[in-house]
Amino acid sequence: MRNCHMRSFAFISLALTLGIVQTATAQPLKTMTRNVYLGANLTPAIGAETPEELIAATGQILREVTYNDFPTRAEGLAQEILEKKPDLIGLQEVALWRTAPVNFQVLTDGPSATTVRYDYLQELLGQLNQRKQEYEVVVVQEEFDFEAPADEDPDTATGPYGADINGRLTMRDVILARSAAYVRTWNEKGGNFDTLLPVPLLGGEVLVVRGWTATDARVRGSEPFRFVNTHLEAFQPQVRAFQAGELVAPDGPATSDLPVVLVGDLNSDDDTVTGDDTLAYNLLLANGMVPISTDEPLSCCLNSSLLGEDDGGDITDFDHQVDHIMTRDPYNVLLRRSEVTGLEPVNGFWNSDHAGVFSTLRLRRVWPHSSK
Repeated sequence: MRNCHMRSFAFISLALTLGIVQTATAQPLKTMTRNVYLGANLTPAIGAETPEELIAATGQILREVTYNDFPTRAEGLAQEILEKKPDLIGLQEVALWRTAPVNFQVLTDGPSATTVRYDYLQELLGQLNQRKQEYEVVVVQEEFDFEAPADEDPDTATGPYGADINGRLTMRDVILARSAAYVRTWNEKGGNFDTLLPVPLLGGEVLVVRGWTATDARVRGSEPFRFVNTHLEAFQPQVRAFQAGELVAPDGPATSDLPVVLVGDLNSDDDTVTGDDTLAYNLLLANGMVPISTDEPLSCCLNSSLLGEDDGGDITDFDHQVDHIMTRDPYNVLLRRSEVTGLEPVNGFWNSDHAGVFSTLRLRRVWPHSSK
């Protein structure tokens, strides 16, 4: 009998190793959504009607980005993440700021600056992986990409219309996976929405490109699931609702035979915002999405575009919810606990104008294990 038991134990061990069967006790899936804040308020540049207005606004934006000191903020963001150790993270506003000598041609020919001033992704990875490899990139999707001359000094005498440098912003959505957590990913994808917001600029218009990132994944031998990260339109609720519809369309990234976990800055909610700002979230609910993250406390947003702890931002500013974790399969994706992170300054700065939202989930397991 003892030999029989030993052979059975050896078979089960081999089967578990090969992924043929699974234990009845599921491992938790830890996930987070984190808007890291691009570093400035872009509103002054939106709607600029003259070159002087645009150049002055772009200069103000570059000065705010410098003041808001992402290398310091990245330390606080990394502390948040390393404390919670999420297996998969959806990041939004992972800005790449680049500069070039003054060149007005980019306004018609498109961005071309290549000198990196701040790469938020590399800064954050540098802090996360300072001691050892903790996190790695799964997928990056480029979104809004725009360049314009800027009066950064500010001195209107230092160049045409005061321009002394070109500033280029490339927005990105990113999924990170925890390296030591037995996270396996495949089928990594990213895309831009078909429905985009046009904003007026110098008598023309610029499209605000937004989109999503996604991957299929398995964490510590769990059943496969789809993980989707997005940042919906901030300024126009009807455009935002169309983008939400693209997520859950029959061929959308949040539609799958696998259980779906959706994270992101949805810029919408059903009860902490009003009017048309509820449209996108309610559309997701109507298409089978359910929340699996907390709204106590609320996670958005500082009123000041400057993130220094003495610049007027206060915890009482967090009075609504736009950062969500949701699922389309509440039977197989169960919420165990959820919390909000980043609700106080670190090293003299708030980590972002948003707080982070973290959830520990449980994925139901089935016997036998799928072969994927």
